[in-house]
Amino acid sequence: MLTASALTVGLAAGPALPAPLTTAGSAPSATRGGAEAQRAQLEELARQLVAAGAPGVVVRVDDGRGRPVEIAEQAPWAAADQRLAVGDEFRMGSNTKTMMAVIALQLAAEGRLALTDPVEAWLPGQVPDGRAITLRMLLNHTSGLADYTEDPAVLPSILGKDPHRWTSAELLAVGLKRPALFPPGTRWSYSNTDYAAVGAVLERVTGASLADLVRDRIARPLNLKHTYLATDGSWRGRHVRGYEPDSAHMPAGVPAAFRDVAGVHRDGRVDVSGNDPGWGGAAGAVVSTAQDWSRFYNALMSGRLLPAAQLAQLRTTVPMDPQNPVDGPGSGLGIETGRTPCGTVWAHDGGITGYSSTNLTDGTGSRTATVLIATEFLFEFGADAKLTAAGQALQSAVTCAMFGKPAPAPASVPAH
Repeated sequence: MLTASALTVGLAAGPALPAPLTTAGSAPSATRGGAEAQRAQLEELARQLVAAGAPGVVVRVDDGRGRPVEIAEQAPWAAADQRLAVGDEFRMGSNTKTMMAVIALQLAAEGRLALTDPVEAWLPGQVPDGRAITLRMLLNHTSGLADYTEDPAVLPSILGKDPHRWTSAELLAVGLKRPALFPPGTRWSYSNTDYAAVGAVLERVTGASLADLVRDRIARPLNLKHTYLATDGSWRGRHVRGYEPDSAHMPAGVPAAFRDVAGVHRDGRVDVSGNDPGWGGAAGAVVSTAQDWSRFYNALMSGRLLPAAQLAQLRTTVPMDPQNPVDGPGSGLGIETGRTPCGTVWAHDGGITGYSSTNLTDGTGSRTATVLIATEFLFEFGADAKLTAAGQALQSAVTCAMFGKPAPAPASVPAH
């Protein structure tokens, strides 16, 4: 849950981005006459993903040259609950980290904190080795802190069985019970505990709640009417219903601890949309829509949210793949980058019970794309090869469509 980017690990929290290449932009440009064929291909791939087992999928692609492509496909059984629409609210999981990094950098621009500040300066006595861990290390996942979502204490909340309202301090404390992975600043390793600490620092610096910070510094200035940090299981508008298989239909590849999800049971599935996502906190509790996220990325990468110096900091990366430190993917502050067959993307993805998401943009924010899928565990654990392959095919085509280029030939989808 709330796991690492697909740029590095393939299916960490949603359909994988295309594998990074050493040479970007190798595909030829799409012709104007090919736009309709490209849309038809995206629609077909979305249908194939639903046929492979996804309850529903939303796709939005804006190549910066005209009207965005917007697609919503849904399984008939899910449509009986509620018809899916492109503008429905969606739990964005770890995409939340991009917003938290933006808020931290805004505060840095205002002189209220510095990326070089040790954690100890803001959370005295709370973080072991806190004098050696800087805010920058938290934001780019080089702190060495272990991940709180791997601790059994949080599992009941992940499964929707514990309505406990987690604070940033509590989530940080859970993560700190686990041994550090490496000395601060020596490696990269994705950790939600990093952002629990970031959340605690933001609250300490401002005296405001994370929900208020998202509202006042991002959602209201950009007129993002469906973007907010969820503090409980309630929604503010029409929303996507997320599902997981029930225990009797959960594939064997899903670990035993994750096989019994709470929620509304229906025909072998569990509707988890009423469960409380607050355990995601600063690491993963934001709700948004495909349209809102496109506007956010445009504002971010074009410099409307951050001064030039802070935007440059956000885009300063460390290697994510130790086997490919030069040409492999890089982790910036709350966002990642990698080369794909059709161009270089800046992106993040998210996975929170019932919801998988991937958001992408180019370096200017003029091109954006989003894929939202109404299930998570099957992707998280790679438990269904057919669904995984269908998700990868759609993500690859969406990425190329964002750059106005034809998708690579789809790989064959394995049979069950």
